[in-house]
Amino acid sequence: MRIKLAAGVAFYAALVLVAGAAAHPFDAGPDHGWGGPPRGGPGHGRGAWFSDVCDAVVLGNAACGALVVTDANGSPLASSSPPATAYGPAQFHGAYNLPATSSASTAPTIAIVDAYDDPNAEADLGVYDAQYGLPACTTANGCFRKVSQTGTTRYPRSNSGWALEISLDIETAHEICQSCKILLVEASSSSMSNLGASVNEAVRLGATVVSNSYGGGESSADTSYDSAYFNHPGVAITVSSGDSGYGVEYPAASRYVTAVGGTTLNLGSGNAYGSESAWSSGGSGCSRYDAKPSWQTDTGCSRRTVADVSADADPNTGAAVYDSVPYSGQSGWFQVGGTSLASPLIAGVYALAGNAASVTYGSYPYSHTSSLHDVSTGSNGSCGGSYLCTAGSRYDGPTGLGSPNGVGGF
Repeated sequence: MRIKLAAGVAFYAALVLVAGAAAHPFDAGPDHGWGGPPRGGPGHGRGAWFSDVCDAVVLGNAACGALVVTDANGSPLASSSPPATAYGPAQFHGAYNLPATSSASTAPTIAIVDAYDDPNAEADLGVYDAQYGLPACTTANGCFRKVSQTGTTRYPRSNSGWALEISLDIETAHEICQSCKILLVEASSSSMSNLGASVNEAVRLGATVVSNSYGGGESSADTSYDSAYFNHPGVAITVSSGDSGYGVEYPAASRYVTAVGGTTLNLGSGNAYGSESAWSSGGSGCSRYDAKPSWQTDTGCSRRTVADVSADADPNTGAAVYDSVPYSGQSGWFQVGGTSLASPLIAGVYALAGNAASVTYGSYPYSHTSSLHDVSTGSNGSCGGSYLCTAGSRYDGPTGLGSPNGVGGF
């Protein structure tokens, strides 16, 4: 989610950010619809070019974790139909051995928490559902609801980067759990206080699963945020681990959430599970501030270790997303990855399992590892070769305990 800049550019950018932050301390910055220069690309041996969807973090605020496939100049690639290389419901359900509907007796509500308004969220979800033959999820049939962080219909201003993030989140959650209700809670800005208040509002409105596809740097305030916003027993809260490689972000570091790392998912014949490796840009590591939960027993980190579980996040194996809000001048079907894809995917699996009310924070997968794919190859950076950045047998930082193999791990 953060781009390393040359020294001169970084100095200039810092001046701009400081000046803007002084005037708007809780604003994510101007809506550029562009998150920086492209990464990856054939010249780096990584296939597609891709760019961060949201602007960089300002003054401890969070940035969304979506990465969109672009051309070599960083312009997003949009089309009138889903990209041929993008994954949809058939691919995710086949690879992760998932049913289409929840086992819960009543339809679970998956809340999506993001910043700013996506004015076309419901309509775009309708286009997505029609494309893939999914059940309609609308306000009229009681499946879809959109509110502000205070539960009203007075929505915040729109932002094209976050709108693409929102489309990714709600479309992924609905394609995974097709019988679930979707509650979109839009924070007034990307400050942790507003995003956290949105989590609280989602729980107040009855969500049993809450997905958060954003993160920022850790701080000494994180433990107070934990108790204020994320301590919701009986609610499964998923958080993306980040897209900048080895290193820890918050709120993924909260001991009250399921931190979701990223993988590269390769399909076998008939959309079956082929292979999976740690995605090179997924976040992981040892928290500086959050205490270790009792269910984590790894010995190389005395505090909270990120991640807990993982799912597809590599933009090269990313999801097809429909978004009609112009992003960098483009609209239509995009291919989008990042751990912003992995978080709502895992949220959907929790909802499919239907027992979120009985789980204790992120502990459940730790006692049900037989229902997970153990992802044992790949790395997301340099950490002396330890499990904190290098995938291996059983638990590791980048992929946690592994990815879904049915719903038994959740």
